Amino acid sequence: MVSIILGIIFIAFTVFAVLPMGPLAWGPEVIAFLKGGAPVLAAFVGLICLFIGAADIKDKKEAKKEDAAKNEQ
Repeated sequence: MVSIILGIIFIAFTVFAVLPMGPLAWGPEVIAFLKGGAPVLAAFVGLICLFIGAADIKDKKEAKKEDAAKNEQ
């Protein structure tokens, strides 16, 4: 329950801070942050995908070896 209330408060603050008519008007700064952070986020997601793909290939090779060992018995 507390997390839901905090989530609503943070979302309300975000909307309040980004509104162009509001006293904070952080809209352009938020856009600049998103533009700068997007390539870094894409690089991290790409690395994670590479690691997951390599682990998947490794697991498939191990599964084939185990199946071959079972079939021999």
